[in-house]
Amino acid sequence: MFWQEDEDKSLPYQTPDDVIDVLFSIRCKQLPLDHAWALKEAISDSLHEEIPLGIHHINVAESSNGWNRPDETPETLLYPSRRTKLIIRTHKDHLDALEKLCDGKLSIAGYPLEIGKMKTRMLTNASVVFSRHIVCMSEAEEENSFLERNAAEIFQLTGIETKKMMCGKSHQLNTPHGLIHTRHLMIADLDSDASIKLQQKGLGTHRKLGCGIFLPHKGIKSLNATE
Repeated sequence: MFWQEDEDKSLPYQTPDDVIDVLFSIRCKQLPLDHAWALKEAISDSLHEEIPLGIHHINVAESSNGWNRPDETPETLLYPSRRTKLIIRTHKDHLDALEKLCDGKLSIAGYPLEIGKMKTRMLTNASVVFSRHIVCMSEAEEENSFLERNAAEIFQLTGIETKKMMCGKSHQLNTPHGLIHTRHLMIADLDSDASIKLQQKGLGTHRKLGCGIFLPHKGIKSLNATE
């Protein structure tokens, strides 16, 4: 972890609306915790066209402001509530295509999921953002290497040198092509342009599997990077 203090960079800012989150109401009794691949395949089959998407994992209520999820085992299931949403990040030009999902039914690894109406949500200008899944170079990639590599990619994307960043627990996503190893990543003390660019573009690969997608975080006091 590296952490350098700096001045508050909060400034009035008009958030661009070209990249947005699309929220779908869903009805689903249960689905696997590790559902990224099945969800991506089901959505792709329903759209019948290739569209740049960031498909958020379907999440239930979590602890620590969204930093933690249930312990991962092959048998772990999620139990979505009526408030749970399917969220897809995309350019607003693709809204018409995503409407095809409304009132449809998906099979997520054999678990039925019904999709209702959709609405849009602009990205949030937040000085602290986090991603639940940033792809690692390998299962054995060390923390310092992971942080330095992502700091370099952030600089290429935003022109900003990252001063406050830490990674959290590791995960693995199952795919037909093998395991994808990921880690949590939180970045703090971002200015407005850098925060929005990170949310618009993401980091690393496998955006349709929910990797590299950043969300605003309300604070860091409750976080524990080793959890």
